[in-house]
Amino acid sequence: MERTYIKNVREHLGPISVSGFAQIIRKQGGIAFVVLRDITGIIQTVILKSNTESFEIVQNLSLESVITITGEAKENTQAPGGVEILVEKIEVLSKAQPKLPIPVDEKGEGETNLDTRLDWRYLDLRKEKNTLIFKVWTLMDQVYTNFLTDQGFIQIHSPKLMSTPSETKAELFEVKYFEAKAYLAQSPQFYKQMAQAAGFEKVFEIGPVFRADPSFTSRHNTEFTGYDLEMSFIKSHEDIMQLEEKLLIEIIKVVNEKYGHEIKSIFNREIPIPIMPFPRITFAEAKAITKGQGVSAEKPSDMSAEEERVLGTYVKEKYNHEFVFITDYPIEGRPFYHMRHEDNSKLTKSFDLLWNGLEITTGAQREHRYDVLKAQAIEKDLDPEGLAGYLDFFKYGCPPHGGFGAGPNRFIMKMLGLDNIREATYIYRGVKRLTP
Repeated sequence: MERTYIKNVREHLGPISVSGFAQIIRKQGGIAFVVLRDITGIIQTVILKSNTESFEIVQNLSLESVITITGEAKENTQAPGGVEILVEKIEVLSKAQPKLPIPVDEKGEGETNLDTRLDWRYLDLRKEKNTLIFKVWTLMDQVYTNFLTDQGFIQIHSPKLMSTPSETKAELFEVKYFEAKAYLAQSPQFYKQMAQAAGFEKVFEIGPVFRADPSFTSRHNTEFTGYDLEMSFIKSHEDIMQLEEKLLIEIIKVVNEKYGHEIKSIFNREIPIPIMPFPRITFAEAKAITKGQGVSAEKPSDMSAEEERVLGTYVKEKYNHEFVFITDYPIEGRPFYHMRHEDNSKLTKSFDLLWNGLEITTGAQREHRYDVLKAQAIEKDLDPEGLAGYLDFFKYGCPPHGGFGAGPNRFIMKMLGLDNIREATYIYRGVKRLTP
């Protein structure tokens, strides 16, 4: 008999076959119950003692064993979901060890601590909430890709082994590359810009990013997935911000349409669809606001995590908005390739986007003029010879362009109201975690 997914059982009352994990096993005298779970949901199955073979199998069945159940699906208002299966046959496809290292069916404050759950991530991922996280992410990737391709963007896949750092030497993973030295890519920035010099005009990428950042915070990891895009013939960084507004609204709208009910049920989060334009606050204004809220400025050329949180609360109260762009960062806090304002060369045409007090995106208009770009690199104490492969992109004509790099892990955190980026990462990599 062909397998039926649990979510479709109600439409196939009568003889049926379902497969999945044994989530709950209860034995009550002459009757036993197995709650079966597959990727689409759970269903209660009933085994009568008169079914001697199946009843005997259940006596020795362990939680999380993988089984196929064949039987009769029928309505029962007392069963979870209003449907249950009277079992005729149980086939054990893979028997689990009798003692689980972490429980799978657990909820609430009694949940196993996060570090232990990460040790046994393949079991932790079996939980309904974790399945939903990655269903949402899958849909988000689809919307991101479809939205940009509809806008005429070309997808690229840039190399992750580089001969030159793309950001700062302080966050590099160095690897041996035959007889030479290479670095794991901190971003596809250089190659996105190369595509502009090549005349592609609009490009995007979904790919891995590596940062040797010795942080242990709830929002950092050393390897993550990045959303990146770059586009030509922009007038300023405002063009990039407007594009991202539309992109995020589309992502949130589609996720709400498909998973809004489940997100509310499991995460108790209703995701408001933001209104354009998102609030915009200059870096100087943001610093003044957070100072007025009593937060000390730890970083004169950047926003600290505490400043971002306070600013997020301020924007929510003043604008009733979950998003805010912080614009016009000082040159000290931005890379050499960010374009500077014509009327104030100490400020860059750049932005960060915060979602509920967490930075999710960094973007800017890039400097596309070879001589200016080279001069800005020298000003930052960078060796033009070491950057020659990158600077050469701009020697033979390159349109004005800009773009952003974003962290979908952080999108998921804020979309679902998660407290830790480890929860929003399939397999987390951090300073002290290289397994599983």
